[in-house]
Amino acid sequence: MIFVTGGAGYIGSHTCVELLNAGMNVTVYDNFSNSEAEAIERVRRITGKAVQVIQGDIRDRVGLEQALRQSGAKAVVHFAGLKAVGESEAVPLTYYDNNVVGTLRLLEAMQACGVKNLVFSSSATVYGVPENLPYTEDHRLSATNTYGTTKLVIENMLRDLHRSDATWRIAVLRYFNPVGAHPTGLMGEDPQGVPNNLMPYVAQVAVGRRTHLSVWGNDYPTPDGTGVRDYIHVVDLAIGHVKAIQYLEGHSGCEAINLGAGVGSSVLDLVQAFEAASGKSIPYEIGPRRAGDLDAYWADASRAVELLGWRAERSLAQMCEDTWRWQEMNPNGYKGGN
Repeated sequence: MIFVTGGAGYIGSHTCVELLNAGMNVTVYDNFSNSEAEAIERVRRITGKAVQVIQGDIRDRVGLEQALRQSGAKAVVHFAGLKAVGESEAVPLTYYDNNVVGTLRLLEAMQACGVKNLVFSSSATVYGVPENLPYTEDHRLSATNTYGTTKLVIENMLRDLHRSDATWRIAVLRYFNPVGAHPTGLMGEDPQGVPNNLMPYVAQVAVGRRTHLSVWGNDYPTPDGTGVRDYIHVVDLAIGHVKAIQYLEGHSGCEAINLGAGVGSSVLDLVQAFEAASGKSIPYEIGPRRAGDLDAYWADASRAVELLGWRAERSLAQMCEDTWRWQEMNPNGYKGGN
């Protein structure tokens, strides 16, 4: 049994599908503050398998321990937390409370229950301004925003925990830019309000929910002047978590591992790929650079190949095709029904 915090979220729900497909049982623990219960129904539809759901907050130490014991889980995949960079700058204490305090409470509950296998959802934001590219796992760690700082604080907490007790088995997965949707079109990214990320914003322009895309800066030292990022299909990312769970069965330690495609694509690369996938025009307007945005970054994912036997397999074209299928089938997200 795998205990998945935030399992109704975008990456969490796709990971539940892959865990179930790999023959594992899943208990989802989620407070549904930024997700929909319908996502779990879609997991059940896709897999034809049962999912236990416990509604709760990871800051609830007593409820968390009770849920963990009830589940009988032997490992935890930890997604629960807040993730919007801009919002984290506006309400930093809320981010420290949810992300750092929530993880502390989770670790306390795991320790009390004797569950010491953990896959943690971290982020490439812990690398900060690149000193060299691609980012390798031994790059200096220095977050440039509150969201990234909370991830880095948690990573340090996990490393300290493992140093104090070598029986912990921890995989710290540093994501790059997850996009895409399940190929059935039944599951995808369903942001509340205005999307913070590029792909769902582009998809909402294509489906007519928004008039145009704002491209923040076209004067970066990149091939077309727009920011370059490492986009990874959410299904590839989900499979990486399954591989990490399997890796921990035979390895102790606290291992940081990049999960990225290992190639950079610009904002306009993504726009053009989405136009090709959807047959729709994506109008865009160039705006000024946003404070804190980096010119370019992408992953060195060779450690994931070496340790997990994992590599990203799905192309940018497939990421766009799957996103468009999800958006067409669910123009209003999970609330629209399907």
